[in-house]
Amino acid sequence: MKNINHQHFAIFKPDGYLSQFVNNEQRKNKKKLLGEFYDFPENIMAIGRLDEKSEGLLLLTTDGKASELIRSKQIEKEYYVQVDGIISNEAIERLKTGVEITIETGNYTTIPCKVFCLKETPTLPKRNKKIRDDRHGPTSWISIILTEGKFRQIRKMTAAVGFPTLRLVRLRIGKFELQNMIPGEVRSINI
Repeated sequence: MKNINHQHFAIFKPDGYLSQFVNNEQRKNKKKLLGEFYDFPENIMAIGRLDEKSEGLLLLTTDGKASELIRSKQIEKEYYVQVDGIISNEAIERLKTGVEITIETGNYTTIPCKVFCLKETPTLPKRNKKIRDDRHGPTSWISIILTEGKFRQIRKMTAAVGFPTLRLVRLRIGKFELQNMIPGEVRSINI
């Protein structure tokens, strides 16, 4: 059996980039890919995804088993979420206990998670693309910590309680944190 030395990386994925390295569809030919930031090994894969509009911590690996473990429900993922409007306590409680969203297979009720309001706007790097300006009304920030990751789950959850997501930043995956990384920064890590 061949001994493979796997490589692992953390990247601060900026908004406007796809969580992939190869352009496999014609309609994506003008899309920005993660390979622009670093000369990654040939068999690198993203552990989970962040959609094009989302930003923050993304882990990358050449090890499929590590990817499977980190994507499992054993590992917490923490996000800061800017929502449209001043979110209510009732909406926070609904998010905590689980809300119904639509996924590929039909309706799905999210598993309970940790959600709380942030008292202050978090200090985050500027986005590549502006979300909107203050003339469109107030916004609020919440923290969501969950262990599952359905397609666009957080955006669907906040919309289900009446507070659409404006900005989504992943801060933490298990023990790995975004900390003081800047958008586009890549670091080699040990998993």
